Amino acid sequence: MKVSVSILSSKIKASDIVKKLDETECDYIHVDIMDGKFVDNKTWTFGEIKDIIKYSRKKLDVHLMVEKQEKFIDDYVLLNTDRITFHYEAVKDIKKMIEYVKNYGLRVGLAISPDTDPKVVFPYLKDLDQVLVMSVYPGRSGQSFIEESVNKIKTIKNEIIKEDVKCEVSVDGGINYENAVKCVNAGVDILVSATYLHQDLLNNIHSLKKLSKEE
Repeated sequence: MKVSVSILSSKIKASDIVKKLDETECDYIHVDIMDGKFVDNKTWTFGEIKDIIKYSRKKLDVHLMVEKQEKFIDDYVLLNTDRITFHYEAVKDIKKMIEYVKNYGLRVGLAISPDTDPKVVFPYLKDLDQVLVMSVYPGRSGQSFIEESVNKIKTIKNEIIKEDVKCEVSVDGGINYENAVKCVNAGVDILVSATYLHQDLLNNIHSLKKLSKEE
């Protein structure tokens, strides 16, 4: 199981989280970028993120919750970025934006908010590296996991298997050990978590990493 550690927290400085990650088994640093337009909240500037992530060699998993994607993509390709995910609800021409990210040689993901039908991603699966199922409403940390997200994961995973494409399913929002087990059994490939992991980075990352469908 892959684990992406969100650094969004109202209680701990992002830099303090990042400083500890190289000692853990986590796969990615999950960076939530909000512009105050697509969602109400705003997060870090590009300069602030550059300063925060300098403490770790872990790859970045960048999640754009913004209206205008290109400028942010142009910036984040300059960092240690593995993948950039944008929102289905924020983009008119999905295929064009997928190509925009791919032209930089990065993995590309498409995120869907809780009220969005998971089937909207089906036409794009062959071109995507990741579908991100939001299990809370985008915009702030600390929300409770939405149980319907498990069924969304199943729906998307079944279509990926049916179409025989190489696309991972990720889930983000309110993830703890108990609902992570449900998500893994539904077919998720990447668990994104903030609050649960921040409580004990080393041990809680390890607990999610060792999850398997047999759990």
